[in-house]
Amino acid sequence: MNLIAKRIRGMQDLLPVKSKEWETLEKIMKEEAEVYGFKLIRTPVLEQTELFERSVGNESDIVEKEMYTFKDKGDRSVTLRPEGTAGALRAVLENGLNNSPMPLKLMYISSCYRYEKPQSGRYREFFQFGLEVFGAPSPLADAELICLAKSILDRLTIKDLSLEINSIGCKECRKKYNEAIIKYFKENEENLCETCQKRLEKNPMRILDCKEKSCINISKNAPVILDYLCEDCEAHFGAVKRYLDVMNIKYTVNSKIVRGLDYYSKTVFEFVCELESEKITICGGGRYDGLSKIMGGPELSAIGLGMGMERILAVMEKQKIEFQKPESIQIFIANADEKSKEKAFELCEIMRKSSIMAECNICERNLKSQMKYANKINVQFVLIIGEEEVQTKMANLKDMASGKEIQISLEEDFIKDFLNAQFNFE
Repeated sequence: MNLIAKRIRGMQDLLPVKSKEWETLEKIMKEEAEVYGFKLIRTPVLEQTELFERSVGNESDIVEKEMYTFKDKGDRSVTLRPEGTAGALRAVLENGLNNSPMPLKLMYISSCYRYEKPQSGRYREFFQFGLEVFGAPSPLADAELICLAKSILDRLTIKDLSLEINSIGCKECRKKYNEAIIKYFKENEENLCETCQKRLEKNPMRILDCKEKSCINISKNAPVILDYLCEDCEAHFGAVKRYLDVMNIKYTVNSKIVRGLDYYSKTVFEFVCELESEKITICGGGRYDGLSKIMGGPELSAIGLGMGMERILAVMEKQKIEFQKPESIQIFIANADEKSKEKAFELCEIMRKSSIMAECNICERNLKSQMKYANKINVQFVLIIGEEEVQTKMANLKDMASGKEIQISLEEDFIKDFLNAQFNFE
């Protein structure tokens, strides 16, 4: 086919079978979050560019290289959201939700956009399940959010999972720490990758997150942030660990976790999956108490997490974890002739109004073709309506698995007879 346009590179089509998996995944995530008191929020896909420049950080790879930014017809710079937190906090502040009773717990499922090289499980348009908690400075909030993340991942039965946690302290802690790592990395500057050589001046902590082998080797002996925590940050991190111990949640302290965005502070964490000798991060989050002020709002403590939907589904596929198969259409109502078409259509609508999945012949197939179609869509039951059935107001319901048939009424007891017939087939 000579199509006039094809899918843009890095984007994806979610076809019906795959969409059902996504729908099931979203349902599980929402159900678990609701138990913890989270409410759904939806924010625009398009925001003012300054929102991300201020929140994510001008020196970050996202702002420098990856954002979809352009001028709108009013000559304003706008950006497709590269992540969900900044937009969620903007909505909270702009709509006065920060005046609500605290804590404020919000969840969202958002499409995000980053212009980077498409890879396995990574797209330029990707979807993120996010959780944000505002107005709760206590380390209990950190532990609770981690508990919720584990609850979701446990329900998905993902195997070989581990929790890694760290504290990157507050501004004061990081000021002293940055001085130490700049001095350390300066001594090894010529062996750093080109990107990290630039980071050395702008955002040295990001070197610890680099995946280049040379940078990983150099980082092994770098100063550790935990040695530079102030008394308050050290106490906060200690409490988080105690609460996780109380909940018997195993964790590893990984001082190299810094997260990829500039707005994080204090607790940061990742759920990592070991897959084919490779570590894959499927959930990441942390505290960002200072972001509200950066965005022009009041002091507002906050902690959040994000889960990549594509990455989770890719891991589940490789681990051969399957969701429950989608239900097939319960009944196909076939019409044997032209005169019975209206009755078949009427009965189909009656069933749908009773929340029974039903289909009828909308492609003008003959009866033989209708039966072939019913087999192809894996239908459970077939009801054939002809002129005689319309007159007698009785028809045979066929169980496609066993081939058995039971006569049911087409009158007022139609739905009741259909439901009873299902039990008689068993």
